[in-house]
Amino acid sequence: MHGMGGSSNSWSDVIPLLAKKYRVIAPDLLGHGESDKPRGDYSVGAFAVLLRDLLDALDVTRVTVIGHSLGGGIAMQFAHQHRQYCNRIVLISSGGFGGDVGRALRLMSLPGSELVLSVIASRPAVLAGNTLRALMGSSDRFKARPSLSNRDNRQAFLRTLRSVVDFRGQAVSALNRLCFHEVLPALIISGDQDRVIPVEHARAAHRILTNSRLHIMSGVHHHPPTERPEAVACLIDDFVATTAEDTTRAA
Repeated sequence: MHGMGGSSNSWSDVIPLLAKKYRVIAPDLLGHGESDKPRGDYSVGAFAVLLRDLLDALDVTRVTVIGHSLGGGIAMQFAHQHRQYCNRIVLISSGGFGGDVGRALRLMSLPGSELVLSVIASRPAVLAGNTLRALMGSSDRFKARPSLSNRDNRQAFLRTLRSVVDFRGQAVSALNRLCFHEVLPALIISGDQDRVIPVEHARAAHRILTNSRLHIMSGVHHHPPTERPEAVACLIDDFVATTAEDTTRAA
């Protein structure tokens, strides 16, 4: 699952590499990409239920759940609510392990930020893209971004943001939802230049998730799937291959 303000396109360079061996399902989360953008519940719990419903509709009973940023928080919530679906979990630059988050996102959670996003949307496309990349802590290669010129997109983005972030930082913690951590294999990936979610959060996650592996990518910011897609795909492939026996035994 992609991060806030992203879409399934965030995985466009990773999917072909993994699809050589695995079935890959990469949805646009509600309010993102091509999905509907209703007035409704954009909490991580609601996203987890929608993911369960999607898997049921596709008749998929067991998965490796992969989440980037907000998607990592949703992945952990999914494993908490619907453990029976999960073989393993991959957390990439994941939220949910501490209060720190980039200042720009804290500011965007404040009342009145709708006007700021509207002004950004009125700027030339290049300037608007650069501004959003700064907000999302992305590298120049990050291509997946919401269309700020669309009012529904802006509102869905802010509803999602405010469900997990306030002016003090991350408002939702996964620390009390990790009852799965003693059994479920976990892979944690983070960039050492991440300015949205500090790399220390990945190290904290590794300490908490006792059946986990940690990989810190040198020179990478908040978007490993777009900055280093080949490396991310290789890490996931190796993780799935080397934990297959463990997950079979646990099941």
